[in-house]
Amino acid sequence: MNTEHTVADLLSFLDKSPTASWAVSAIASKLEKNGFRRLHEKDIWNLSINEKFYIVRSSSAVIAGIRGSQSCGEAGCRIVGAHTDSPGFRVKPEGQRSKDGMITLGVEVYGSPILATWFDRDLSMAGALVFREENLLKRRLFMLRKPVCRIASPAIHLERNLNKDGFKVNPEENTPLLLSTSGSGFQELFALACESAGLREGDVSGWSMEVWDPQPAVTGGIDDDFIFSGRLDNLSMCHAAVEAILRTEETPHTRLITLFNSEEVGSKTLNGANSSFLDSVIERLTGSREEYFRCLSKSIQVSADGAHGVHPNYPGKHDSECRPVLNGGPVIKINAGEKYSSSDISAAYFSLCANAADVNVQYFVSRNDMICGTTIGPVTSTRTGIKSVDVGNAMLSMHSIRETAGTFDQEDMIKAFVEHMMGTVSISD
Repeated sequence: MNTEHTVADLLSFLDKSPTASWAVSAIASKLEKNGFRRLHEKDIWNLSINEKFYIVRSSSAVIAGIRGSQSCGEAGCRIVGAHTDSPGFRVKPEGQRSKDGMITLGVEVYGSPILATWFDRDLSMAGALVFREENLLKRRLFMLRKPVCRIASPAIHLERNLNKDGFKVNPEENTPLLLSTSGSGFQELFALACESAGLREGDVSGWSMEVWDPQPAVTGGIDDDFIFSGRLDNLSMCHAAVEAILRTEETPHTRLITLFNSEEVGSKTLNGANSSFLDSVIERLTGSREEYFRCLSKSIQVSADGAHGVHPNYPGKHDSECRPVLNGGPVIKINAGEKYSSSDISAAYFSLCANAADVNVQYFVSRNDMICGTTIGPVTSTRTGIKSVDVGNAMLSMHSIRETAGTFDQEDMIKAFVEHMMGTVSISD
């Protein structure tokens, strides 16, 4: 697949994925169209050699794989990991307020969004509704594209020093969503959600709602060098992982993609990287505790999350020499404080995978006077003992409502992932 087709497919995926659960739904659909069979954790698994499979946990995390020609204990697994969630806002229970002639809706901040970027945008809602079918509670997703709400900024005339002092936001007082002046409030919003999901309001027992910007993902810049979209962090890496496993051929080892939820809030959930999800899947693939531990020692993970590209308007935010640029190739992330899982040997490993794919690599390291972020790599590597490297594509405006990435980097990352999954090179114990 060439860059143009890859980017078009990514843009389509982003537009289908306002929440982590919608992203997993789109991924599951694509996997099934390519011959993957859904497994359930409660069932007995019987997998043949080269069989394609996937497992969804709590609607918003997915592990997919292709069974190798050798046992997992003998050959191990080649893993690409990423996360499905993005920073933003979630609607509070009992969140409706009425004040100064306006009906508003209270929200909780999820993760670490750049709050100011959510102001003065045409916002909508997506999420899930819980309903009862006989004695079983189920979820059904809903998605609204109509701009049903907004977070409005104060006029410059009321904040004369706004441009001088910066746009300061109180996350409790200043973020309630504007819904209506005419009496329509949460109940009308709830009715729209039920209509979208094809459910009657009286049949719904619970709900979760997330705010999203329905403006489509696009390419831009004078030469279409950029991708502009919400949720590039980290749905772009989820997309790359799925595309890579679909392009692989038969291998002795088992190929896995592990796409977790909750990374933006620490991964400590039942479907996060700090859960038992990956551990239990690998153990069930191996068949015994002894083979499970053998598999872990022979496995290699590439943890993929957005990387900080150097910003031409803020160059001082970067190390003087490690300055990854958009469209410059995958970025290997290094941190002496072990915020990333990359080591000398795992970084060399990914660099060789990229070289085999004829793809350039770059490096990111934080300035010593700036705090470094982290991702799922150290979490899963610590839990399992699997050798790991942290990588990502360079991007700007990370955690903004509209982020920026390079159009050529997506295809390059996919190619590097394919070489990793195919087992171009290995790592010594």
